[in-house]
Amino acid sequence: MNTKWLFPSAPPNPVSCNYGMVMPSWFDIRELPLTAGSPNDESSVLEAVKNVHTIIDKEIAGGIKPKNVYICGFSQGGALTLASVLLYPRTLGGGAVFSGWVPFNSSIINQFTKDAIKTPILWSHGIDDKTVLFEAGQAALPFLQQAAVTCEFKAYPDLGHSISNEELQYLESWIKQRMQSSSSSS
Repeated sequence: MNTKWLFPSAPPNPVSCNYGMVMPSWFDIRELPLTAGSPNDESSVLEAVKNVHTIIDKEIAGGIKPKNVYICGFSQGGALTLASVLLYPRTLGGGAVFSGWVPFNSSIINQFTKDAIKTPILWSHGIDDKTVLFEAGQAALPFLQQAAVTCEFKAYPDLGHSISNEELQYLESWIKQRMQSSSSSS
């Protein structure tokens, strides 16, 4: 099976938590560390989601089946992954969030389509994360349950705000398992 990897970079934007400094950022972050109750800038999140959806649409128009599209991201990219998957109008292969958070309020749930909520989520978070606190990751579980989204949450002891080889190895097996089951059901 052929695989295509895309690694889009965030455009330069002012970031409030860094005193408005312009830096690569998908959307504005108002404070660090991020907690379960941190404020979200939903309008800039939704603008970033449009950019990701354009990339997905281009791949699907090029012949990639939606079930073979996996979105993965770390930290802000993880939050954007979650938003992009849940607001996409079709079921994708999966979304993997590493040390992310829910970047919008629960009122957005009514915008999720019945196809979007079928996309499975893998959520990995380090318990010792001091940038996006572990509680921010855990807060995703009731949010996703309320939205009827399947989420596998994995906590990694002694892991701070980074990605471990163990997480990446699990991600690889998680994607392979889903791709094998989707190809056998085709």
